[in-house]
Amino acid sequence: MSMATTDTPKPETKFDAEAFAMNVARAMESGGKALAAYLKPRESGEVQDRPPAELTEVIKTFTAVAEYWLSDTSRASALQTKLAKDYLDLWGSAARRMAGQDAPPAIAPSPRDKRFADPEWKSNQFFDFMMQLYLLTTKFAQELVREADGLDPQTRRKAEFYVQQVTNAISPSNFVLTNPEVLRATVASSGENLARGLKMLAEDIAAGKGTLKIRQSDPDNLVVGVNMATTPGKVIYQNEMMQLIQYAPATEKVLRTPLLIIPPWINKFYILDLKPEKSYIKWCVDQGITVFVISWVNPDKRLGAKSWEDYMKEGPLTAMDVIEKVTGEMKVHTAGYCVGGTMLATTLAWLAEKRRQRVASATFFAAQVDFTHAGDLLVFVDEEQIASLEQDMKAAGVLEGSKMAMAFNMLRSNDLIWSYVVSNYLKGQQPSAFDLLHWNSDATRMTASNHSYYLRNCYLENRLSTGTLVLDNTLLDLSKVMVPIYNLATREDHIAPAESVLYGSQFFGGPVKYVLSGSGHIAGVVNPPASNKYQYWTNDNVKSANVAEWMKGAVEHKGSWWPDWRQWLGALDPEEVPARTVGSEAFPPIEDAPGSYVRVRA
Repeated sequence: MSMATTDTPKPETKFDAEAFAMNVARAMESGGKALAAYLKPRESGEVQDRPPAELTEVIKTFTAVAEYWLSDTSRASALQTKLAKDYLDLWGSAARRMAGQDAPPAIAPSPRDKRFADPEWKSNQFFDFMMQLYLLTTKFAQELVREADGLDPQTRRKAEFYVQQVTNAISPSNFVLTNPEVLRATVASSGENLARGLKMLAEDIAAGKGTLKIRQSDPDNLVVGVNMATTPGKVIYQNEMMQLIQYAPATEKVLRTPLLIIPPWINKFYILDLKPEKSYIKWCVDQGITVFVISWVNPDKRLGAKSWEDYMKEGPLTAMDVIEKVTGEMKVHTAGYCVGGTMLATTLAWLAEKRRQRVASATFFAAQVDFTHAGDLLVFVDEEQIASLEQDMKAAGVLEGSKMAMAFNMLRSNDLIWSYVVSNYLKGQQPSAFDLLHWNSDATRMTASNHSYYLRNCYLENRLSTGTLVLDNTLLDLSKVMVPIYNLATREDHIAPAESVLYGSQFFGGPVKYVLSGSGHIAGVVNPPASNKYQYWTNDNVKSANVAEWMKGAVEHKGSWWPDWRQWLGALDPEEVPARTVGSEAFPPIEDAPGSYVRVRA
């Protein structure tokens, strides 16, 4: 048996009953404050509770699954018999262990399941029984969905997702009395962990204005512009949709063609400019590239009618005009991350249709142009859910960033929700300062018009790749996009799956280099060479039917893909010019990078 170490130290002092009573009283007091923080905005009318629209979807989905099993008594009986047998096997195994006999477990957790890493989940018979009971029940629930015939793909996808959320929530690791680590911490500290945890819970509900806003990082030690997003530069232009940042050169010469980065507006741009040692932007500057970055506005209701067309015209197209006037270069290299890449693709198709040559190359970071094989977010996309979301956005003008952030967190709820519930509120541990998680919690709002257009035209109707997307009264055709493309996918991406990115490569008319990076949607992209982590694969054949086939002819390279991309970029256009000053007479610096737009918090 593997004897993993635990985060919680062994008790150094005896349990103090008097201190425990005091700490329980403190915890109860904080619990009252948490309840008050929850009720206050509801009493004042700031928040109006109503059943969440998702509840209707959950009921409809589970009803469809139940109808299959209950429509045939023999089928339902066989299912009950199977579950009863699994439970009896577990009971027999537990009884044999209590009698001192060796007994193999009825079921074991995945080696990658961090919830049950503590040795006491296996060494202690009570916790071992609770763990196995939970795992068997989870397995049964998942089989209910997997073996239900006649479900359409979307209903099955939603059922699998909802089952995962429910089973993740009821894990014994999430409760004080059934988590050995939490029990040890409670005894060791005489309940002080619970007092600290309930205090944090009250603070986080107050911070969320009546909604629990789980802290994933220590906010006191991370400040945008102080120890994140610190690459030197200036805002040289702004409109109501974006600020354009130009970064100061770090080399005597730079590539003649500048680089324009289009980040997603679902998140803030500084994912590409975290701490200096992780900053992709700083690395590009150090590589002799003149870098411009769009910093999107964090919109409010006033901007709710801003559409995808507005974002394109007031974002990348305006940025290209400004860059030309500042540098004298008519063309730019471009890079788009996630939905920023989808925006870049539509911009390229629009420019191609208008026969305007403004782009020398395009790089996509984990971005989709075809949504046939789109990721886990498809669970939220069907006509009923989009219509309900549009109704909510109509009143507010925007989609609150907290809602999108919660949707992303639910895709990995054990890692991004429940692990913090246990650590923060049960163990009473303040999270450490982690720039990536601080960025993850720094949510942005989205305009109602733009978000609705994206969900309907891309996820629901898949119009971009099929050549039926109309933008600015222009029918877009990706096959007319002839610029060289570096199309980066990440192997474990649950938002823009590698399969989807590979399939999307075939729709462009020009040369496409598809590169597959190790890790996921964030770590696979933000992977500086100095960290010497992960790997990437290359293969010139982008016509492969799937990633598995593509991998058969791929070459693996250790470390970061960044140098490979820089070599690709330099081969396209190696000409260099003396390093440029920031801004120009027509576009003098407005303020220091990272600017003021990025500092607006939702």
